[in-house]
Amino acid sequence: MIVYGIPNCDTVKRARAWLDGRRVGYTFHDFKKSGVPEQRLDAWLLASGWEPLLNRKGTTWRKLDAAAQARVTDAKTARALMLEQHSVIKRPVVEWGDGRITVGFDATQWERM
Repeated sequence: MIVYGIPNCDTVKRARAWLDGRRVGYTFHDFKKSGVPEQRLDAWLLASGWEPLLNRKGTTWRKLDAAAQARVTDAKTARALMLEQHSVIKRPVVEWGDGRITVGFDATQWERM
């Protein structure tokens, strides 16, 4: 199981605490230190679609000028932005041991997994 994100992100902290509290083993991949693996990003886009993966509520998105935001219209343009600005990816992205991919943290959903 791999948890992708940024360690100081509150949602990532809650997700990791939830996993730690249940003694679920995982590897943490830090976007800031290790970047976003392009092949994994492609798998996430395929699994979830580009819109759920794009964090339009976060600081990074809000700091983009209107023209830059307007350029994100499809998976290709969202992917380019995600590779350039890792923090615009909704976090955490989790690759579960059985191959499922989830975006964000929802304790109720995770309890059922």
